[in-house]
Amino acid sequence: MRFLLYILLLTCTIPATAQLASYVDNQNQVMVWDRGMIRKIDFLPPTDMKIGRTAIPYLDNSRSFKIYHNSRVTPVNIGFTNAYFATDNLVAFLNQKSLNVFENGVIKNLTGVCDQYFVADSVILFLDSYKGAYKAYYKGQVYDIENYFADSTLSAIKVTDNIIAYNNFASQFRIFYRGQLLAQEDYPVSGFEVGRNTVAYVDIDRKFKVFHNGKTFIIDDFPPKSYKAGDNVVAYVTADGYFKIFYGDSTRSVGFMSGNYQVVDNIVAFKDQSNMLKVFYKGDVSTLDNYYPTNMVIQYNSLAYVNFGNTLRLFSEGEVYDVTNADLTNWQLNYDVLQYQMGQNMFKVFYKGTEY
Repeated sequence: MRFLLYILLLTCTIPATAQLASYVDNQNQVMVWDRGMIRKIDFLPPTDMKIGRTAIPYLDNSRSFKIYHNSRVTPVNIGFTNAYFATDNLVAFLNQKSLNVFENGVIKNLTGVCDQYFVADSVILFLDSYKGAYKAYYKGQVYDIENYFADSTLSAIKVTDNIIAYNNFASQFRIFYRGQLLAQEDYPVSGFEVGRNTVAYVDIDRKFKVFHNGKTFIIDDFPPKSYKAGDNVVAYVTADGYFKIFYGDSTRSVGFMSGNYQVVDNIVAFKDQSNMLKVFYKGDVSTLDNYYPTNMVIQYNSLAYVNFGNTLRLFSEGEVYDVTNADLTNWQLNYDVLQYQMGQNMFKVFYKGTEY
């Protein structure tokens, strides 16, 4: 049986009522799983499909662009869409150079001519080439960001979740957050990392700072050896080698850092001095294994890997699950949903401690 399963995508900050999955059944019909209900949305397999948390955009068998949202399919155009993206809350798509966004069932044209764009969970930064300006889309509104000069561009742009950060044409560091453009620094910063509600950077005086939820904190008077930002969290190694984590507007020391660490969304995974895999999640530290695996996948509130005992192990929302020790054809983690395949046709989904 031909069975193409596109993974459930969830978000850690939105209730799990908006869960979507799609597959092509053995009759080549396109089916959608939507909050426990199965619906047929098309009679032939799509040429391409992407899954968002609230919407499923796809090019149907004739390459017409359609969007499934809120239990219905909206035909958008016939053969005009050449690129599209699905995130937690948005679907962005290009018709030639015309940039459009779909949010909450509403389609809005952002610009007729777009030469540069960045799409995140709830914000889009784009260059309106027709009007010569960088603009941001956020929650149904378009905001002016910077005027565009043909001989220069914004430098070091980073867009993620609900944050835009960049150095502008005047070499000033700016942050767009919740519909406001903030004059964060009057000088450029040489490096920065961004996450949900969070920007970590070293200023011109080489002080390490974190912008979080509209406030700016001086974390250290010296630049760290390294730092990484996630959703409301920043992990870093100090100049003298200590591993620290900023979370909840405060900093805690985890210990001396001698190994690797990763920061993805709400998860900080790190190797301690004993080479053990540990996870920092929303203020708590958990030990997952007595070695640091190289095949980990981390998203939102979850971390998954196959351990030395051939067990697919999942850490999700503070809980640890040994999901299966069967021989797997493949497995994938998307958001907090774990999908794994046994043989050619058996697909299973594990979510919140339950196997489907």
